[in-house]
Amino acid sequence: MRAFEARNAHFDRLVNTPGLKWLGQNTNHAKPHAAVVEAMERCIRDEEFHIYAPPAGFEELRAGIVADLGLDGQVALVSDGAVSSLYHACHALLGPGDEFITTDPTWNWPMAFARSVGATVKQIPIYGEEYGYRLAPERLRAAITPKTKVIYIVDPNNPLGSACTAEEIDGIAAAARDAGAYLIHDCTYRHFAYEHHLAAKRYPERTLTVYSFSKWLGLAGLRVGAIVAHPDLVERLAAAPPNNLGSSILSQRAAMAGLKIKAEWFPGVLAEQRANQALIKEAADRIPGLSIAVYPSNGNFIVMECGPAGIRPDALVAEYAERNIMIRQGAYHTPNFGDRFVKISTTVPTAWVEELVELLPEMVERARGRNEAAQLF
Repeated sequence: MRAFEARNAHFDRLVNTPGLKWLGQNTNHAKPHAAVVEAMERCIRDEEFHIYAPPAGFEELRAGIVADLGLDGQVALVSDGAVSSLYHACHALLGPGDEFITTDPTWNWPMAFARSVGATVKQIPIYGEEYGYRLAPERLRAAITPKTKVIYIVDPNNPLGSACTAEEIDGIAAAARDAGAYLIHDCTYRHFAYEHHLAAKRYPERTLTVYSFSKWLGLAGLRVGAIVAHPDLVERLAAAPPNNLGSSILSQRAAMAGLKIKAEWFPGVLAEQRANQALIKEAADRIPGLSIAVYPSNGNFIVMECGPAGIRPDALVAEYAERNIMIRQGAYHTPNFGDRFVKISTTVPTAWVEELVELLPEMVERARGRNEAAQLF
């Protein structure tokens, strides 16, 4: 079977597994606010799906995204999810011979998008205590070359959960400006951070802020997000978007309703996921060799290091899979550091996390004795 067929069949099995507990994809399983559900039901009842949405997104949604970020003077281009925004940006801004710089680990797909148009990819290692699990601006400056066209940072970092300080964002934005490079600031997990600082406020002319509704609002399956940037830059991107007939009307109606109830609904989601992180850390601390790399995490996930415990991440993932619990092996994010950790999502019902931590001692022992490699994606 071809690789893409095997990968798709794997996720098809997951989606069609009754009762699967999704603790591996950073998806948000909090009960949605009634207003969001009603907005989608009304959209279907009114049969809005017969028509195309505005090409750049509903004006109300565009304004709401910019207001949520607090980026006055910038504009939003609504997309079919943040990953579509990243695909669009990479294809619009990069070409053969250009250089794309990011961290290791990072979100992998933008690297694939960059390579697909002939750009080269350079990764700066940030995994480990020697780096503080973060990107120092001076290390970014040292990596930049005359060919550097795009700098891409996921902040908070996926999978680590570290978030840039204000001083680090100042330094990263200054390095990008001095290089004349575009800075893609992927803020998918911004809403979960204890503090977050937008590069677009330091470098507005060439920063592209990537916004997602998949994580904070739990709309991963609806695919709606945005790029927010200077009007001149959005004008360039809007010339040839992949969704030139507009993103899903149903998704946009849900997103608009979500922004209206965010202040009422999201604090409860945030509190529950931070409590879930604490449960996982307490359980890991009780088992020799397990540890939490970044705690508390600024994302809706947490990285548990397991190498010193004498187990392979893929073995632990496979053992949990047999109990209908999905967690993610580190190799999904990085071949260089992937043998050190698993990633566990935390915007899930507390009962799921309680089951995960109750099983942890048994899963660790079983993983130690597991020799066969599991096919994971």
